Amino acid sequence: MTVPTTDASAAQQTLGSRLERALRAALDGEVAFDDYTRHLFSRDASMYSITPLGVAFPRHDDDVAAAVQAAAGLGVPVVPRGAGTSLVGQTVGPGLVLDMSRHMNRILEIDPVARTALVEAGVVQDQLNQAAAAHGLMFGPDTSTSNRATIGGMIGNNSAGSGSLTYGMTIDHVRTLDVVLADGSCTRFEPVDEAERARRASAETLEGRIYQALPGLVTANEHVIEAKMPAFWRRACGYRLDRLVGFGPEKPFDLAKFVVGAEGTLVIATRALVDLVPKPRRTVYAVGHFTDTASAISATTDALSCDPHQVELMDRTILDLSRQKIEFADLGNVLVGDPGALLFVSFTGDDEADLVAQLDRLDARWQQSGHGYHTLRAVTAAEQQALLKVRKSSLGLLMAAGEGTRRPLAFVEDTAVDPVHLAEYTKRFKEILDEHRMEAGFYGHCSVGCLHIRPFVDLTDPDEVAKMRAVAEAVKDLVAEYGGVNSSEHGDGLARSEFNREIFGDELYEAMREVKRLFDPGGVMNPGKIVDAPSMTENLRDRDALPPAPPLRTALEFEVVGGMRGAADRCMNIGACRKSTAGVMCPSYIATKNEEHSTRGRANALVKALSEPDPHAALGGERLHEILDLCLMCKACKSECPMSVDMASLKAETLAHHHEIHGTPLRSRVFSSIRALNRLGSATAPLSNLPGRIPLLRRILDRTLGIAAARPLPTFQRVSLLRWFRRRTSTPPAAPQGAVTWLADSFTTFTEPHIGRAGIELLERSGWRVDLAGGGCCGRSSMSKGMLDDVKKKATALVTSLERDTAPDSPIVGCEPSCVLMLREEHKALLPDSSAVRAVAERVKQVEELLVEAIDAGRLGLRADSWLAGRRIVFHGHCHQKAEVGTAATVALLRRIPGAEVVEIDAGCCGMAGSFGFESEHYETSMTVGGDRLFPALAAEPEDTVVAATGVSCRQQIFHGAGRTAWHPVELVREALTVD
Repeated sequence: MTVPTTDASAAQQTLGSRLERALRAALDGEVAFDDYTRHLFSRDASMYSITPLGVAFPRHDDDVAAAVQAAAGLGVPVVPRGAGTSLVGQTVGPGLVLDMSRHMNRILEIDPVARTALVEAGVVQDQLNQAAAAHGLMFGPDTSTSNRATIGGMIGNNSAGSGSLTYGMTIDHVRTLDVVLADGSCTRFEPVDEAERARRASAETLEGRIYQALPGLVTANEHVIEAKMPAFWRRACGYRLDRLVGFGPEKPFDLAKFVVGAEGTLVIATRALVDLVPKPRRTVYAVGHFTDTASAISATTDALSCDPHQVELMDRTILDLSRQKIEFADLGNVLVGDPGALLFVSFTGDDEADLVAQLDRLDARWQQSGHGYHTLRAVTAAEQQALLKVRKSSLGLLMAAGEGTRRPLAFVEDTAVDPVHLAEYTKRFKEILDEHRMEAGFYGHCSVGCLHIRPFVDLTDPDEVAKMRAVAEAVKDLVAEYGGVNSSEHGDGLARSEFNREIFGDELYEAMREVKRLFDPGGVMNPGKIVDAPSMTENLRDRDALPPAPPLRTALEFEVVGGMRGAADRCMNIGACRKSTAGVMCPSYIATKNEEHSTRGRANALVKALSEPDPHAALGGERLHEILDLCLMCKACKSECPMSVDMASLKAETLAHHHEIHGTPLRSRVFSSIRALNRLGSATAPLSNLPGRIPLLRRILDRTLGIAAARPLPTFQRVSLLRWFRRRTSTPPAAPQGAVTWLADSFTTFTEPHIGRAGIELLERSGWRVDLAGGGCCGRSSMSKGMLDDVKKKATALVTSLERDTAPDSPIVGCEPSCVLMLREEHKALLPDSSAVRAVAERVKQVEELLVEAIDAGRLGLRADSWLAGRRIVFHGHCHQKAEVGTAATVALLRRIPGAEVVEIDAGCCGMAGSFGFESEHYETSMTVGGDRLFPALAAEPEDTVVAATGVSCRQQIFHGAGRTAWHPVELVREALTVD
């Protein structure tokens, strides 16, 4: 690692200041040169890290042109960036990073007749596909990162994906590109005939010089292009001079296709006119079960003989990792036996009978050849869901297997050979790994001979780095031996560009260098990629970019290597938190489209803070506090992030350090006292409800405490759950099931006691004796405010009372997931040495589980003629419930209601997040999050649809934002209960 001198650092700061001033004067978009933003954009999903000089967020083409012009004038490199999910370092560099995704994400036009779409570079693939689906169309290349990959990034990379056997690569779908050249000028690249090329070549501009000189360069090197360009069709390496060979009367000169895959080293694409393809009406899958990876690969040839859409491999490593994640729990219900590898073979078309016949044909062929021990058929969407969810998440799951700085790295993960050689090639590939004692996971696209093999490497160990390089060189040579390509869809970047001279030969490589000089005379366009690259072992993230973590005392226990920094640094930047069409993560990013508001952005910011000489002081920094502020602590990242980065816990710990330095705000102390306040509000109801209805008092509350005047306050009930339970006179029925403990949470107990009553009555009718635990708060509100010492006190008191006052083996249940789950998660992290905490945690169950058991056993009868029969129930799950235990038990309970149609809506986070939605500065974000998917989903439902939600915050937000009253599921079951 080269340490910059004081003079060099000062010069960089001066250069940065000059560039920042120039950009602020010229751009409509935001500009950021602070240390945290620069750190956030120093990484992508690769093993590299280079801190840029600054970051700009252009709003339109003119902003991009102005940024390039300003940077070029100062000799500063420019690095265009989409989702930042590059696996080999294309989107990190030392100059100015342009985030093309934040603002330039509009679909400008879809022409269903011409089957084209005009899009800005930051449009996400799934976003385009959703819009195109209305016309029965889609974008052909199908990457596993389709929920965050931008079209601009796919163009820069020449992405392909699982459907490339049918649809080819991105280069095959680009018609025209609006681009910014290296001098900041704008033009359109498109196919042109010779007359138009000559006309453009006559201009005394950079564009003119390109059109003038490039044809001669191609013609002069035609023989070497044909001889040395890898023959295998699926390639994303070097400059695509082969696409220009043979231009003339019969073949237009097409620079649009030529710059696809150039990784931003020649031009920056701002808009693209791309082809769309008909979206197949049906897709069916055969999922072959094999004892090992080699057997699965051997079955590929037979699969290809059946004309499939795709053939995808997943090995045992990926399967075993998926079993550890709640998100993929359904997979275990569909697989047969314990496969060592799976082969996914899909067929697409419009006629289901024809597609099923293709499955029959494949199954028969595999049986005849003795391939595999079982073939699972997945014909319907429901049958495919669990399987495809895991297949799309293979990269993330493999990344999660890393521990500390030993991670599965991308450096030989993108080779491809003709599928005919794949079995033998893979065998020899594994021999190389075995020789160097490297482990790796295997998955990828068998149909096109591409396997994504990622060996585990510790970049902080010099011997491991040397071994990595030796493997890279050996695999490069092996690929050449089989006539394959070193990169088939992930590009060259920093990991493979170094080898391009050897791969292409001196003549062709020098022609590519000449191309670079022609397009970019000043060397400002993403230098160091494709040609003139540094060694693949420079700028390594774990070795070069991070100092050793200084010691830090934390209240929470982080059970990973490296403590709190290790927990944050688990993020490998694959960007799953930037998705916006499914799941929950990450609600604040969905609302702002700002990188620093994603889980990835926050994790990287924490890594920076925790690497400072005094991490405690850094955790109290205001810029870090600003970055973490919009985190709703929904916990979605804990389950949906493949690396299980738990930002809720990380934020809580950070807030605790912030409070130690700056003091605890009054509002935080108020919210942490929510149980006492709610108890007081219930005791003084209905008078306590009046202040919430008086506008003047609400404005005062807004100004003094920062509680949003627009947000309705909860309504206190005079008869709380505690009072009802104490005063009831009826004798509970017999309790053959034994005792169960109902946790009287700090919210519904005083504002929605009817929910607790319904749950208790159902449990008693199911044969349980219910003990009410109402003596203390679990500490959930204090946890959300980072008041961890207060949480410890409350946890200790509650656990002590539960141990003292309830049956030792009785299940502990309740109706507010965030409170019940607090006992089994956060209490253990705060009090890891407490046997009492562990004992209580083991008793925690969902009330839905007990009720489903009772219904199925006949102990709890539900009427077939209740008012819910024939009604549609849409269910929205609590974020903490989804993250910690999943919603399967709740959905199962609702589906036990006779005659009801139950649908769980995938509508993300409601946006309320406990106190977050009450806070004045967060109110608008809260409503934006709810308005993204949840409110529209409920607005689309008929008036007689019944809405169900487990979370008190969710029900409040649904009523306020969607105007619908949401029931707790136990209330609905109580409504359907048979009368004795």
